[in-house]
Amino acid sequence: MTKDLLNGIAITGILVTLSALLPVMGLFFVIFVPLPTYFYRVKLGRRVGAIIPGTVAFLVLLMTDGLSADALFLVELLVIGFSLGELTENKLSIEKLVSYATGIALALVFVSLFFFSLVSGSGIDSLLSEYVSGNLENTIALYEEMKMPEPTIRLIQDSREQILYVLVRMTPGLIAVFSLMTAWINILLAKTLFKAKNLAALNFDPLTEWKAPEILVWFAIGSGMILFLPSPALKMIGLNCLLVLMVIYFFQGIAIVAFYFERKKLPKFLKIALYLLIGIQQILIFFVIGLGFFDVWLDIRKLNPEKPGTS
Repeated sequence: MTKDLLNGIAITGILVTLSALLPVMGLFFVIFVPLPTYFYRVKLGRRVGAIIPGTVAFLVLLMTDGLSADALFLVELLVIGFSLGELTENKLSIEKLVSYATGIALALVFVSLFFFSLVSGSGIDSLLSEYVSGNLENTIALYEEMKMPEPTIRLIQDSREQILYVLVRMTPGLIAVFSLMTAWINILLAKTLFKAKNLAALNFDPLTEWKAPEILVWFAIGSGMILFLPSPALKMIGLNCLLVLMVIYFFQGIAIVAFYFERKKLPKFLKIALYLLIGIQQILIFFVIGLGFFDVWLDIRKLNPEKPGTS
């Protein structure tokens, strides 16, 4: 047990360090931060498993000289991993597993931001503006180091205030989107890992047949209609809701794609190549989202057989 505990702390610590120190590749490593916490929570139990995220969270706070936006973001990922481990024992469906774990982590983020704003005397908007502004400056500096075209860099610099205005107000939706994606990916990875290590199985219905609750389509339509209202505040609310719903329909669209990949019995290497192509092509991402959205009416996989007597 001691060896597992040390391994869990070491692996999680390495992932967190790489996520924090590498400007571009860090985005790749950050996705996997919840996985060791999730795995060792299931393997070692609640009391011992909690030591891993607790220790790493403490080290993160030491490295960042206290609570900061980056530290809070990394701690949120640890909370997602531990929450997934807790919820897995309840034999929940994958949508409940993802939504509950993400909800717990997001609640921690926004409660922490609220109390931090009280202590610092700054509003949450000011804290987010400062954080987004700093990241925007870092992005511009990175583009300059990468020798990006000068007109592109100048355009970003000239539009800095407008970009900052939009990004700050999209931050809640962006955080929720990343949290949902991270939770979903780590569940899929854990399913394979648990099977290989003979741990508690994640017994879901086939994910190739997964569908979002049909009522969500009306939330998506309503959020889209809000974008046409004259109020900037309402537009931002609608935009944040749409961002989250687009991720949910992306999950459904990918389930459709996977369904037909399996039906056509494509080789594994070809499926991986096509998934990677979807991941890097924006047009294909929106196509997959569209598949998921219109599946509500079209039933593309024919999962709902027609009732007797209907044509």
